[in-house]
Amino acid sequence: MLSEDATFEEIDAYFKNDKFAAMAGCELVDARKGHAVVEMPITDNLRNAQGGVMGGAIFTLADFALAVACNVGEDPTVSVSNTIEFLSSTKADTLIAMANTEKSGRHLGFYTVDVVDSAGKHIARMSATCYR
Repeated sequence: MLSEDATFEEIDAYFKNDKFAAMAGCELVDARKGHAVVEMPITDNLRNAQGGVMGGAIFTLADFALAVACNVGEDPTVSVSNTIEFLSSTKADTLIAMANTEKSGRHLGFYTVDVVDSAGKHIARMSATCYR
């Protein structure tokens, strides 16, 4: 469990243990209780047969940002429901996910994760319900 007062370095070190996110190229940029920013360079191994970014790669980025935002300064938290809308494709080289708390209760938390590309284009939005 990460305290609300954990430094960015402590948070980053803890989440380096998320091997799947690391394999996908997710990098933590900013983190604190209820908020996270994660970047992912778009590499060829993240592309689908049509040349676009695979929806699962976008979901992985959003899910990783969610994991950080809902686990800093909270009891261990897991997502129980996620809805993602894919809004646009991208030609940029990086995706950025920004996760924020909408409401944090004793057992349930509600979060929104917006994914944009490095050109500022809105790519996806995830709504998540989490349980702690």
